[in-house]
This record gives sequence, structure tokens and C-alpha cells, in this order.
Amino acid sequence: MQGSLMVDIGGTWLTAEDRHFLRQPEVGGLILFARNIEHPRQVRELCEAIRAERPELLLAVDQEGGRVQRLRQGFVRLPAMRRFANHPEADRLAEACGWIMATEVLAVGLDFSFAPVLDLDHGRSAVIGQRAFEGAPGRATDLAGAFIRGMHAAGMAATGKHFPGHGWAEADSHVAIPRDERSLEDIKAVDLVPFKRLSGQLEAIMPAHVIYPCVDEQPAGFSRRWLQDVLRGELGFKGVIFSDDLSMAGAHVAGDAAGRIEAALSAGCDMGLVCNDRAAAELALTALQRLKAKPSQRLKRMSAKAFPPIEYRQHPRWLAALSTLRQAGLID
Repeated sequence: MQGSLMVDIGGTWLTAEDRHFLRQPEVGGLILFARNIEHPRQVRELCEAIRAERPELLLAVDQEGGRVQRLRQGFVRLPAMRRFANHPEADRLAEACGWIMATEVLAVGLDFSFAPVLDLDHGRSAVIGQRAFEGAPGRATDLAGAFIRGMHAAGMAATGKHFPGHGWAEADSHVAIPRDERSLEDIKAVDLVPFKRLSGQLEAIMPAHVIYPCVDEQPAGFSRRWLQDVLRGELGFKGVIFSDDLSMAGAHVAGDAAGRIEAALSAGCDMGLVCNDRAAAELALTALQRLKAKPSQRLKRMSAKAFPPIEYRQHPRWLAALSTLRQAGLID
């Protein structure tokens, strides 16, 4: 069974220290970053080495498209999601892109990408911007739904982020603590729409490191009001809740890494991410050992449904999807 902590490693192969760390039962997942990736074969070998240590670990990556794309050399350079909106066949293109993304990620041995972004492009948040499908909630929902259909067809679980919407807050939660001063009614009427309409199609949701003071003075990822009352209660969401990276500045309101992982799990997260800081990850691990945190049964649904054969690039669907995106001018 997967533990409640997702961590990272420093290089393109496992060190003895990494192996020891990953053997801890409280560790349930590992996320790869650009520094861990050289080319498809290397990623596949790294994933095999990780699974030799812990076969049940969830292996993830951020492969949204546009500027957030960790797998690059030897992979399709995916467009930013905002580029779909202006095409007359946008839904078909978004579905093809979701399938291509998922197929490539699965083919190297990873379980899932943290995608799609369900935030809306209000023209305010530089950190979201082109990562969003649209500014209009209905259209964003349709395009994200098409992208999810493509992911599911390839065998990948979908993670909607960043609940209940990061598109209005201007600050970047990687380096600051963003605030969204709107009322709950305003957020429900606009930014919450994609999460509500797609909640039955999402296997997981990742909350934002954003404070919505009219609702709660805690960031959404530490807020029982958001995660239990709104997401679980009002939206009826039954899937996995991942924290965003608890090393980000937007999470520091909850104290050190031990305090942050405890706050995230207490609020309702099933798994907490602690990345780019091994000392913080070890502190979070110690906290989970002390708390005797019980792993969530929900995490099982994030494992890949199937891994494509290595020769997937010869598959007719692959060739057709690639041709569709090329003809639309979305990829080279």
C-alpha cells in the first residue's frame, strides 16, 4: 500500500541514500523533475530501478504542455493549453493532445502527470496564464474534459489543479503567499465550475496554496472548509487529494515541513508532496512515523491502467493524433 508522502531525487539515477529513503513505508510516491530526465530510455531505466525497490510507489511528473513540460528530449513538445481555445476543432485537438501526453508518460514507466490545469485565465496570474485552457468557465470545462478523455483512453488517471482556482490571485505561490479576496459565491459562480462539472471524471485533485480570506484564513490545501465541506461535501468528490509542493513559499504558513505535512493530512489531503529539499522531506517522514499516519486506500486509483509497448510510435492512433496536432499548427 502506498504511504502518504511523495518525494523527489537529485539526479538521473538512484543513489544509495535514495534507495534507503524510498524503502520507508511512509513514502508512497516519487515525482520526477527536469534534472532527473535525459531521454526516454534513461527515464524508463530509472523507473525500473525505482520499482525494483518499491513496486507499488506512484511515479509522477508535471507534463502539462507549454512551459510546464519536464519530459523534453525525445518527447513531443506539447502546446500550452491556452492555444486550443481558438481552433474550430478545439475539443478534438485537446483530446488528441491528452492522449499523446499520457501515452508518452506511461511508455517510460511513469503512472501519471499532474494534469490538467483547471484554473481559469483571468489575465491576472502570470504563473497560470497560458497553462489555463480558457477564461470562460464553461469553455474551459469542455476543453479540459476533452483532454481528460484522451488521458483516460491512454490509461492514465487525471488530476485537476489548483482547487478552487489559482487564476485570480496574482502572486506566485512558489515564492509568495497569494490571496484571493473574492467571496465564496463569486468563486463558486466562476472558478469552481470546472472542478464541479468534472469532479466525476477526475481521479485526483490538487488544491492551491492560495488563501481565500472570505472563506478561510488557511490556504486551500490546509483548509478543512475547502477540502471537507466544499470539495468532499458540496462537490461530492471521492477521489485522491494531493497537496501541492509543501516546500513552496505558499505553504510556509503551516510552519516547518513536519507541521505542513500534518496540516495537509489533517485538512483532508491523502498524500503530501515535499520536493526540492531532502532535509524537509526527511522531517516530513519523521512526522508521519510519529503520527503513525494510515495510508489512504484512494491512492490505488492513481496507478497506471496499462503501459504502452515501446514501439507505440508506430501505432495508427499515435500517427493520426500527431498528424492532427501538426495540421492544426500546435506542434512541430
